[in-house]
Amino acid sequence: MTANNPLHIAVNTRFLLPGAHLEGIGRFSYETLSRLVAQHPEVTFHFLFDRAYDARYLFGPNVVPHVLLPPARHPFLFVAWFEGAVALWLARHRPAAFLSLDGFTTLATTVPRVTVMHDLAFEHFPLDVGLLQRKYYHFFTPRFARASAQLVAVSEATKADLVQTYGIRPEKISVAYNAPAELFRPEPADAQRETRRRFSHGQPYFLFVGALQPRKNLGHLLRAFDIFKAQGGPEAAAAQLLIVGRKAWKAGPILEAYQQMRHQNTVHFTGRVADAELANLYAAALATVYVPYFEGFGIPIVEAQASGCPVLTSQVSSMPEVAGPGGAELVDPHSPDSIAAGLARLWQNAGLRQQLVAQGQQNLHRFSWSRSAEVLWEALERAIGE
Repeated sequence: MTANNPLHIAVNTRFLLPGAHLEGIGRFSYETLSRLVAQHPEVTFHFLFDRAYDARYLFGPNVVPHVLLPPARHPFLFVAWFEGAVALWLARHRPAAFLSLDGFTTLATTVPRVTVMHDLAFEHFPLDVGLLQRKYYHFFTPRFARASAQLVAVSEATKADLVQTYGIRPEKISVAYNAPAELFRPEPADAQRETRRRFSHGQPYFLFVGALQPRKNLGHLLRAFDIFKAQGGPEAAAAQLLIVGRKAWKAGPILEAYQQMRHQNTVHFTGRVADAELANLYAAALATVYVPYFEGFGIPIVEAQASGCPVLTSQVSSMPEVAGPGGAELVDPHSPDSIAAGLARLWQNAGLRQQLVAQGQQNLHRFSWSRSAEVLWEALERAIGE
């Protein structure tokens, strides 16, 4: 690469949605790409959007935006966008590599591809997604994985899943963790009291953060909270449960579980909240309770740890890896009784909560968006070199 022969890299940025609260893949895209652009001013990054874009996502003068239609939010449109519009753009412009951060890429190109894989949940729990999406995922995802020159997984658990499920060579897969944003940090006691006054009638609360969808296991969490309240007697009467997140897909069973609760009046659905309010909620919680039955990473775990909040999470898939040794109280997500027992331990044992906070703070050095951006760059270099 010389000044007369600059490197051009195309990037799928369809999850950098205009005017939206970024979650999951969108947050990963924002944090890693903003750093990648800054770390490599000598490279021209071509951001490929599937709709009108927000100028705040043009992270530097070395970013060139392109809008390719149609907007890709449906399996038929996934095919039209990736195998049609993106493939045509790549054929016309021939960048050195194509980076895709959402687990999808195009099969219709010879441009070297680097693809970030967040999880293979649909392989293990196929009924959690709609029929058309399921068919698209089952057909294309293994082909995407094999066609990509390099893969980046968001956890060692996801890397192992790619190896076992698709037979991908381990040396083809790097790991780039998510990380907590800087706004998540412990807050003073008076700020915590104000947050509890606003959201939980001044009472101590357990906090769940995430979209209302099947994999997050909210039905079992609600059943577990009911068991905890019933078995805890008067001592547990003050405990509240806050559910923070948007209603996503197949939320019906979650709402049914809520309707069957004896202690509905102590459960509060806040919907999605602003980032600053979310930081307040983590910092003031008695504990964060995050018990999905499958997760590619589980960013609420590290957001809670950064906020000085104890964590109760699942003993399966990526969650023990992300929480770190001693960084969370682990429970069986398939058992409401196990979750309820974990709630009781955290409610009753201040020493345990303090221990989890200390271990959680020590765990945080493992997670850095800057390091994850470097992992992406190293994968791009290997793909281009091949």
